[in-house]
Amino acid sequence: MLQLLTVAVPYFQKMQKEGESGRKKITQITRILTIFITLAQGAGYVNTAISADAVVIDQTYFMVTSMIILTAGTIFCMWLGEKITDKGIGNGISMLIMIGIISRFPGALLEEAITRGMSGALLFIIEILALFFVVMGVVMLTQAVRRVPVQYAKQVVGNRVYGGQRQYIPLKVNASGVMPIIFAQSLMFLPALVAGFWAESSDIASSIGQTFSDFTSWQYNLVFAILIIVFTFFYTAITVNPTQIADDMKRNGGFIPGIKPGKATSEFIDNVLTKITLPGSIFLSIVAILPAFANVAGVSIDFAQFYGGTSLLIMVGVILDTLQQIESYLLMRHYEGMMKSGRIKGRSQNVAAV
Repeated sequence: MLQLLTVAVPYFQKMQKEGESGRKKITQITRILTIFITLAQGAGYVNTAISADAVVIDQTYFMVTSMIILTAGTIFCMWLGEKITDKGIGNGISMLIMIGIISRFPGALLEEAITRGMSGALLFIIEILALFFVVMGVVMLTQAVRRVPVQYAKQVVGNRVYGGQRQYIPLKVNASGVMPIIFAQSLMFLPALVAGFWAESSDIASSIGQTFSDFTSWQYNLVFAILIIVFTFFYTAITVNPTQIADDMKRNGGFIPGIKPGKATSEFIDNVLTKITLPGSIFLSIVAILPAFANVAGVSIDFAQFYGGTSLLIMVGVILDTLQQIESYLLMRHYEGMMKSGRIKGRSQNVAAV
């Protein structure tokens, strides 16, 4: 929410440009919003338990104490994540989310292996190989960039010549990350929710509710994929500003070979972004609906979740970011000898160019 506000609302844009003080204000607002969202989600979560007759003590007492426990636990996790970010390696909150996702993997893998048994050993091996290639595909999607060459003019300062070097602007194929899937998932609850109000009086509404409650139905996955493609273009448009990139290049004496500085450069970057975002959004939508295909193919629901969706994208993204930060620490402290196999692959300058 705050990422969108810093792009769409001038007040938050100004706050973000204030440097360290602005970032502290945004962090404080994030903490307050987290508490309010936790209270709202906690109320719904506890109310579900109460409505299911799962509470044997006083309902008011249970509601109040549960809300306090859920909110306090969230605040503790938020504090722990910030401490990991300040004192450790990587983004703390993302690390906690990734650990929560990975912790479910051994159990899901063991359950799938037991379900297949000895008779289905070959099929289980095929599933593991398929998962391996899916992970490799997600890594390629996460790291793939289109490198736009930028030439900087030479400047003579005193007796020295500065500039004249060719650098690159790395435009990511999937600049929006996992956000389009999160936005799309939020909207996919609406059809079933709205149809539920008329389910008893209308057969059509009941059918719509059942269809969009099943994540393996082709109607659900078609709408889901279209929403992801739309949100990918939307999020990329608001987070990557070609005009600002062109202005910064012009201000620093840089230009794209064969393209005039200014508006022509902005249009060129926008055109490149459009061309790489389309295949990126299609591939992202395929990754998002892969768990449904895996489940239809006979993979258990718990194990199928690791074939795509937000879980796999978050895991891959956090692990790659953590590896890059570890490498930067090692290089900064001249610990190159500790990396026996050389530089960690997947760095921004070594990513696949599309």
